[in-house]
Amino acid sequence: MHAAEPARPVPQRAAAAGSAAVEPAGAASARSAAASAAATCAGFARVDLASPPGTCVALVAGAADGLRMPRRMLEVAPNRFWVVDMGSWEPNQGRLIELRVGQVGDAGPRAQTRVLLDRLDRPFGMVGAPDGRIYVAEASRVWRLAPGAPLRPDAVIDGLPADGAHPLKEIVFGGPGRLFIGVGSATDACRDAAGRQTLPCPEMSGERPRAAVYEALLAGPRQTLHSLRPFATGLRNSLALAWLPQTRTLLQGENSIDYPDAGAPPEELNLLRDGADYGWPACVGARRPARGYADPPCARTTAPLKLWPAHAAPLHALALPTEHRSPFAGQLLVAWHGHRAAGHRVVGFPLDADGVPSGAPIEWLRERPRSRGGAFAPAGVAVAMSGALLVADDRNRRILMLVRER
Repeated sequence: MHAAEPARPVPQRAAAAGSAAVEPAGAASARSAAASAAATCAGFARVDLASPPGTCVALVAGAADGLRMPRRMLEVAPNRFWVVDMGSWEPNQGRLIELRVGQVGDAGPRAQTRVLLDRLDRPFGMVGAPDGRIYVAEASRVWRLAPGAPLRPDAVIDGLPADGAHPLKEIVFGGPGRLFIGVGSATDACRDAAGRQTLPCPEMSGERPRAAVYEALLAGPRQTLHSLRPFATGLRNSLALAWLPQTRTLLQGENSIDYPDAGAPPEELNLLRDGADYGWPACVGARRPARGYADPPCARTTAPLKLWPAHAAPLHALALPTEHRSPFAGQLLVAWHGHRAAGHRVVGFPLDADGVPSGAPIEWLRERPRSRGGAFAPAGVAVAMSGALLVADDRNRRILMLVRER
């Protein structure tokens, strides 16, 4: 990885949403596509997505500003964001980018992007640690930086599997010194070269199985790696992990097997327990046998907490405590990235009194039917200190912001 030169400034003034509550997207928010295309949103170009009444969607940065495949964002200081840009599915095309966003009415500089590090290998996960440092997950390693310090990545974990169908790594902290890492399966449904599906699945054997969420314990004054072990298994591709501090539990959004059917199998929301098996590759959904497996022991696996629509493709999950100063307080926000009808939206699930997601999803952003633009593909979300919702739309190479109309 290398430090790199600044990218071009964003050619619009920036805005941030207020923290007062707004209603979810619905029929009342419908607008003319032609009118939306010609309008602006708080000084930015307006993006034609359905959003709550009284709000609009602003284009903060895009391909013209050097974005290639943005996937994660994190506010490291007021109106200063770090962005993980994967670049492409080819190795060593990723970058860590800084995005500075001003407030409405500022007389200062416009929003700007600057490349901090480049030649990263398919970076994906990024999370702030309890000690204030930022952790970034590439395909085979996890490292950290301190905002404001020299750009010298400090390696934490190396040698993670970076091959196969699911090389990306999601990370989330479960309190100080406890880091969870999603390690995806090498295949879709554990078929060998001849198309055979056998149990046990070979890629899930040994001390370091695939299709698992790992727990890394960091210890000592420098928070070095003390241990790394599988925490939960039978999880095909864990790209959406969220920690619920009020109940000290870990949630996982499962990207299930790729059936050609539009309505099967369902995606899953799993509450992860230490040592539990969640069924992949032989079981899907509510502990049902997966295609190609005859009478697998699904009853021995752990059932999902909730079933989500097939092919929704949850790529990020973010839990906001009830005391958070934003319209999204007390919700689990999820980016449904999928290319079929269930995808193309950012949803929120209210957290109940036990801190568990419940009820129907609240739609905060979604693609309109017959949209004139490219399909909305949310890969990551962030809620700014101001209460604004930022969304990384990787397919369209842009970062969006949900703001109040002014």
